[in-house]
Amino acid sequence: MAYDEGLAERVRALLRGAPGLVEKRMFGGLAFLLGGNMAVAVTGDDLLVRVAPDGTEAALARPGARVFDMSGRPMRGWVVVAGPSVAEDDALAMWVTEGRIFAAGLPPK
Repeated sequence: MAYDEGLAERVRALLRGAPGLVEKRMFGGLAFLLGGNMAVAVTGDDLLVRVAPDGTEAALARPGARVFDMSGRPMRGWVVVAGPSVAEDDALAMWVTEGRIFAAGLPPK
């Protein structure tokens, strides 16, 4: 599955200059890692966001967010945000910032 290049470029612009930023193809899309920890990824037209595990329910209550489910196993600490819900720059920036803060707080890999 291809990923939305425009969305990836918008994410790239928001993360530009972040220490330890690496882009890596994963989940059929493009992941953005900080210190080896994934912060966000663009997969298809959607945004995959790393959130605090104890903040998963609150994140899922936001517009366009749904459970990240790999192989029938919902994963706490990860949410998928539908592309239309990050069409506005402010909404995208909020999600990217959340993923960035969480990933930056993890020990480097």
